[in-house]
Amino acid sequence: MTDAHDQAARHDPVYDDLAARPEFAELRSRYRGFVIPATVAFLAWYALYVLMSMFAHDFMSIKVVGNINIALVFGLLQFLTTFALAYVYSRYSNSRLDPLAAQLADSYYDGTNGRER
Repeated sequence: MTDAHDQAARHDPVYDDLAARPEFAELRSRYRGFVIPATVAFLAWYALYVLMSMFAHDFMSIKVVGNINIALVFGLLQFLTTFALAYVYSRYSNSRLDPLAAQLADSYYDGTNGRER
């Protein structure tokens, strides 16, 4: 009985209507279109760093400048890549995701007669 009550409490016909709209599908598609390739690329870049550290020790220990070797440069590039990816995602989200999400949010709040704000 509790499960049925919980399901009824979580049911939101306004959300269900929004989730069925093509704009919602487009928002999810845009999100996945960025996040999945970016995640795969970043994890591949990180895996390359780990694998090179494990199996290409001679290459990774080559000194570039002073005591700075290729492994340190790769490690620092991991941080740079993280910040760059966050910046690019922020720009993408602001231009491609947020306007559509705001439109859907307005539709949701209009459908709930403002009860959710």
